[in-house]
Amino acid sequence: MEDSKSTKEKGGIRWLRRRRLSPTADLQNEAEVPLGETSGLQFIFGFVRKDRAALTSGILIAAFLIYALIEGILQYIAGSLRNPSIGYMLLPSNPLAFDFSHSLGAPTIASFPIGIFGFDYEGRSILSRILYAAPGDALASVLVVASAIVIGMLLGITAGYVGGWADEILMRVTDAFLAFPLILLAVALSIILGNGYTVVLVTLVIIWWPTYARFFRAQALTLKNRGYVEASKLSGLNGARIMFRHIFPNSVDPIIAIATLDFGNVILTYSTLGFLGIGLQIGYPEWGSLVSTGLFYIPQVWWYALFPGLVIMAVVVCFSILGDRIQDLVGGRLSY
Repeated sequence: MEDSKSTKEKGGIRWLRRRRLSPTADLQNEAEVPLGETSGLQFIFGFVRKDRAALTSGILIAAFLIYALIEGILQYIAGSLRNPSIGYMLLPSNPLAFDFSHSLGAPTIASFPIGIFGFDYEGRSILSRILYAAPGDALASVLVVASAIVIGMLLGITAGYVGGWADEILMRVTDAFLAFPLILLAVALSIILGNGYTVVLVTLVIIWWPTYARFFRAQALTLKNRGYVEASKLSGLNGARIMFRHIFPNSVDPIIAIATLDFGNVILTYSTLGFLGIGLQIGYPEWGSLVSTGLFYIPQVWWYALFPGLVIMAVVVCFSILGDRIQDLVGGRLSY
């Protein structure tokens, strides 16, 4: 009897340890479960390793980001040393040099890899220009999403936790930004602030934070009356420490899912601005501008717009698949 009782108690302990806390759950008893092995980056990475769709997308995204990082460093060194050839070390050919003997040349494996995506009007390899533009899109996605998370976290958690006039003011400002279509607001700000890559980044940061502010406010409203937050107040912890010790950590899992989806959204928006000719440096390639220029030669020169468009689609789809799978996990719709 004692062995049976002991077994039941151990089984109950194991059952409690296996409990999964969904960040969106409203059950009061589950809300008191502390973060542990069922949350955080390690838990999400473990899921990605075992999920085929998430793993495939993650590998492709990692390859894209690693390449963009290395190529971006080489381009920075090339600019610092005033030696452009350093920036072309990983490319099949010089993406800026004209060669009219290949003007509008069709894709061919005879000149692999330079000509596998064909050539533009000036005879430059479209593959080289796509690869040369990758660091700009990757840097834009990382900086914009990271900045939006920081701004949204500061404003959203403050509004939700403090409440009162602070909540009213901050949320009315947020609503004002959300009232305008994203692209329209980006175009308007770019026209006001001027042209250039930095201007586009600043523009995207300005318009990207409201969604995160709304999310963090909702998290703060949900969590600020929980038992462990009340206990922290009674122990003398000030508001700022409570917000960043308890409310923010309990928002990590869902924010990872949202940010992963948003990387693709930023790249798509940045490419759309490039397609419209906003924020470009004359002569330097950008995925959206390559699609825009290629449309002038449709349908005879179909490859000019097709391949940059496919690259944009592939990157965005990979981020979307990975973000959706992580969102299903933290929302309790998937387990492993």
